[in-house]
Amino acid sequence: MAETHVLFVEDDDVIREATQLALERDGFTVTAMPDGLSGLEAFRADQPDIALLDVMLPGLDGVSLCRRIRDESTVPVIMLSARADSIDVVLGLEAGADDYVTKPFDGAVLVARIRAVLRRFGHAGGPNAGAAEADDDTEQGLLAFGDLEVDTEGMEVRKGGETVALTPTEMRLLLEFSSAPGTVLSRDKLLERVWDYGWGGDTRVVDVHVQRLRTKIGQDRIETVRGFGYKLKA
Repeated sequence: MAETHVLFVEDDDVIREATQLALERDGFTVTAMPDGLSGLEAFRADQPDIALLDVMLPGLDGVSLCRRIRDESTVPVIMLSARADSIDVVLGLEAGADDYVTKPFDGAVLVARIRAVLRRFGHAGGPNAGAAEADDDTEQGLLAFGDLEVDTEGMEVRKGGETVALTPTEMRLLLEFSSAPGTVLSRDKLLERVWDYGWGGDTRVVDVHVQRLRTKIGQDRIETVRGFGYKLKA
């Protein structure tokens, strides 16, 4: 099986070189770039399986780079942020990132998060292989909720007959909701099922992805149950 190709964009020379070596020791192929513009060029040239983007980059910042990547691809993106409470975390998620890791990070933690993202994308050597394995726990067939249709076999979503473009993470999130309409799912449960977190995670990841999903399928489709979580209106 081909090695997983990681695009790593980081302007700090020490962090970039040390992280590249750590990832290569774990069997990843790494293309490391020092700024956003060269990172975008490398993404387009190499078509990596996953992108790691520092938030603060010269030329083209990490959030803007993430947005440019998301315009062209559903490849998984992990943002690297120096501050867990920074608005940059939310901006990165809103731009289309699937997860984030706080700096400074332990190499083993970063590898674990990369592999968790790749597992939920059903990674098998390519960036768009994720949807095929996303409905492990979802009933086969076509699910309908008013004008919203979820095809759990074809991994397609239609609203009013028009196809809705979802990232693999958004698709997995919708599948969790649609497999149990009307059932409240806690943020921790969604982190476990969608993000493959076997440990506590930042629930802002869930909140931002729910909001992104709402903008695509309808703001009133997913209801917030204050103090408990979210549910899909049956």
